[in-house]
Amino acid sequence: QLQFVESGGGLVQPGGSLRLSCAASGFTLDYYSIGWFRQAPGKEREGVSCIRSSDSSTYYVDSVKGRFTISRDNAKNMVYLQMNSLKPEDSAVYYCAAGGVKAMCVKEDFDYWGQGTQVTVSS
Repeated sequence: QLQFVESGGGLVQPGGSLRLSCAASGFTLDYYSIGWFRQAPGKEREGVSCIRSSDSSTYYVDSVKGRFTISRDNAKNMVYLQMNSLKPEDSAVYYCAAGGVKAMCVKEDFDYWGQGTQVTVSS
């Protein structure tokens, strides 16, 4: 059974940091593109950062460039998102996902999803 479990979310003050983790089970991440998406209330789910498997290219949405870093550890079957200099507008439920080798960082290209972890940035 394919499964993702996210962890690391929580409440943080503006300017703070969080590290999200995503553990995959039931399949090997090696051949999948992986990504982090987020969804705030009343908004569409957006791609935050992705690593495409076919060419190892990395994508970041403009609003997080220079602040967030995506990484993967295939040996541990883990995906991470380091989030620094957090802003209130980063508040959302964050999801990790896996998609095909040529997946773009859009939700339609990703097939396997975790349950999400809440990130709240507030003073």
